Amino acid sequence: MNIIILGAGQVGSTVAESLVSEANDITVVDTDGEKLHMLQDRLDLRTLVGNASHPSVLEQAGIIDADMLLAVTQSDEVNMVACKLAASLYNTPTKIARIRSADYLAHSEIFSAENFCVDFSICPEQILTDYIRKLIEVPEALQVLEFASGLVSMVAVRAIEGGTLVGRPLSFLQTHLPHVDARVAAIFRQDRSIIPRGDTVIEAGDEVFFLAATENIRTVLSEMRKMDKPAKRVMIMGGGNIGRRLAMSLDKEYQVKIVDHNKKSCERLAGELKNTLVLHGDCTDENLLMSEHVSEVDVFCALTNDDENNIMSSLLAKSGGARKVVSLINRGAYVGLVQGGKIDIALSPAHVTIGSLLAYVRQGDVAAVHSLRRGAAEALELVAHGDRQSSKVVGRRIDEIDLPEGATIGAMVRNGVVIIAHHDRLIEPEDHVIVFVIDKKIIKKVEKLFQVGVGFF
Repeated sequence: MNIIILGAGQVGSTVAESLVSEANDITVVDTDGEKLHMLQDRLDLRTLVGNASHPSVLEQAGIIDADMLLAVTQSDEVNMVACKLAASLYNTPTKIARIRSADYLAHSEIFSAENFCVDFSICPEQILTDYIRKLIEVPEALQVLEFASGLVSMVAVRAIEGGTLVGRPLSFLQTHLPHVDARVAAIFRQDRSIIPRGDTVIEAGDEVFFLAATENIRTVLSEMRKMDKPAKRVMIMGGGNIGRRLAMSLDKEYQVKIVDHNKKSCERLAGELKNTLVLHGDCTDENLLMSEHVSEVDVFCALTNDDENNIMSSLLAKSGGARKVVSLINRGAYVGLVQGGKIDIALSPAHVTIGSLLAYVRQGDVAAVHSLRRGAAEALELVAHGDRQSSKVVGRRIDEIDLPEGATIGAMVRNGVVIIAHHDRLIEPEDHVIVFVIDKKIIKKVEKLFQVGVGFF
């Protein structure tokens, strides 16, 4: 696929890295030549210095032959204008824009074919806010991902000594919970993937990914570890775009405190948030944390724009007694270093966001994509089409499907009913099939399995 990416920031560069590895032709456009030079040193792609909303620049980038335009610059206006030009002048098939402003998002007609011709809009800040809220709702989890409009959830959890399933084979789960259907999709032990089978024994410290109907998630979680008390008290460091969105999301249901170093920002937040306590101060001030009783905080979220401040405040909060610490970290190299230590969850905004973009790039009918383990693995929701003659999956039992090594079918959703995947389950037309892939190199093979033969049409 020929893809033009406008913007070489965190989102743009992460998307480029992911798509280049899948043999796409990528061109990245940005006004910052140094960023582009660094990107080209690492990846096999083409770069172009220029204003992404100028027709001459788009033409140099190859917009005439492009299959897709991903406009992910920091400017909503540049992104929308680029999509309009791509549609009006060059008839580009797919146009995706990053939109940050809530004003634009509130008026979806702006993106219609009669206006700015944006086929799909994404808001990384809102995606990240929703993601963090899920982590607060399920405090035991490392990741909480939803499929099929929320009917199915995939949860990553650290197995802890004392959990019912720890030290037992996976087959015990069905024996112990006969009325709750769940499927362990993958296990990572000391960063090494283990294909789950019935006789696989869960060990303390394992990172376990499992699928279940959303209503059964907490029941299955209790098998992996002792359950925490539901979170009530949340402290947010940083009143910027993400911190503000999260505070507004939690304002009515949780006891929230938000801290920001900018006095004007605090005044604005105080006017917008009815129940949240807004504090003016430094997020790395240990005395402030102690005076605000960080030891009683259930979830501490460091969401400023500064990685070092986020890491430092998170470490201070954890040592001060906060139960769970979530830190926003833009630099990918930092995420792997701090995740799982004193900081419970290190979030890379780009990796949380990228799934929303990948769903439009994947071949076949892909309803959702979630990036896992800092981009190393993926979970896909694919829609099965065709019949037994035209499809390699429809009309077949799961154990008849030639899945590549490292891919696991975890569940199907059929007419709103969740069906956990077992070897003898049959895939029917229009099933939403959730596939866990531990190695991105095999994603193309998985996609081809779900593509319908030409004869079907």
